[in-house]
Amino acid sequence: MARMFGTDGVRALANGDLLTPELALAVARSAAYELLARRAPSAGRARAVIGRDTRPSGQMLEAAAAAGFASAGVDVELLGVVPTPVVARACAVGGADLGLMVSASHNAMPDNGLKLFGPGGWKLPDDVEVAIEAGLAATRARPTGSGVGRIASAGPAVVDGYVAGLLSALPARADGLTLVVDCAQGAASALAPEVYRAAGATVLAIAADGDGARINDGCGATHLELLQAAVLEHGADLGLAHDGDADRCLAVDAQGRVVDGDQLLALLAVALHERGQLPTGTVVATVMSNLGFVRAMESRGISVLQTAVGDRYVLEAMRAGSHALGGEQSGHTVMLEHATTGDGLLTGVSVLGRMAETGRSLADLAGVMIRLPQVLTNVRAERSRAQDPDVLEAVAAEQVLLADTGRVLLRPSGTEALVRVMVEAETAEQAGEVAARLAAVVGAERR
Repeated sequence: MARMFGTDGVRALANGDLLTPELALAVARSAAYELLARRAPSAGRARAVIGRDTRPSGQMLEAAAAAGFASAGVDVELLGVVPTPVVARACAVGGADLGLMVSASHNAMPDNGLKLFGPGGWKLPDDVEVAIEAGLAATRARPTGSGVGRIASAGPAVVDGYVAGLLSALPARADGLTLVVDCAQGAASALAPEVYRAAGATVLAIAADGDGARINDGCGATHLELLQAAVLEHGADLGLAHDGDADRCLAVDAQGRVVDGDQLLALLAVALHERGQLPTGTVVATVMSNLGFVRAMESRGISVLQTAVGDRYVLEAMRAGSHALGGEQSGHTVMLEHATTGDGLLTGVSVLGRMAETGRSLADLAGVMIRLPQVLTNVRAERSRAQDPDVLEAVAAEQVLLADTGRVLLRPSGTEALVRVMVEAETAEQAGEVAARLAAVVGAERR
């Protein structure tokens, strides 16, 4: 049976077959009992915090999850509409024992999700998620009377502390810089413009009405066309785009060109390295990071450690090796000195600060790496097809032809009968030709 938890919590159509209020209540209750079983009885009453993005289904799932925590004897603070990193920080700095973010991140509006954080603000390890799933249908003794958890709305201190933390990470004020920020109609709609103005920038906010019915709809980090047009129209120095829960950040330079997560990670790695804030001399990325990123880091004396795709794997490698910086091409960037999870606003503030301290444009800073053309093709095939001998033979042959001028990566989908064929080469034409040949092999019947 497939696991309910994916690489980033539970995510599905809200109020559909899986992600119902009943499930939200059961997940929260089971998570609470797992926490209490691992917690010293002398530690006093346990406390959970819940945040959500702007989706219409968020309040429904928030209410159900709050009831689940309270029914297990855990007190609950409702943070309201906040970015995911606010929930993580409430555990890491604010002392909450559990955190839950109700969001489907960059997914379309009908979906929603449940992201759990444990003590210290870390995403839960696999074994704890497995235990939570196993406990969903368990019958347990429930507290009664004064043992039942209380539910209250959190005051402004949690968000104020988060903003103060962001501004403390700013290496130089962004006075004189003009920024367009696309808030994706999501969790950062009110907060992101406020933070960037506090950092010194002149800010124009778009997709910032907080209309959850339009979250990620033609806007945000997965739809950069709106931001590109706005940057050019207003002659801004840069644009920043977040996703629905603001744990991602992508950028657009003054010429309207996209600056992706690899490029942002590269310029931040160089900045930290120059300041002596990259203690291991290593940045963590995934196997999907562009070969141009790896080459750029090597040319600066920075090592690259690559992991499986998913910010949780990046974070696990960072913690295991005490690495300060890691991220994904999609815009998840983790800066462990300041956060325990991907934080789009922290990325944005850091980019602004780097521009301010150097006096250089975003295009110039992002030019530290030259992206190799990349082609990604999805092939309908059994996921195991990626390991068949004829496919592996074809991949090896293409890699020999590319030599060190490019690379091939086959990655089975985690949820569908798909094999993703990714090719990087010196030219887009060459990458496309190699991808087409490999796609034909993957899509052919097994020998």
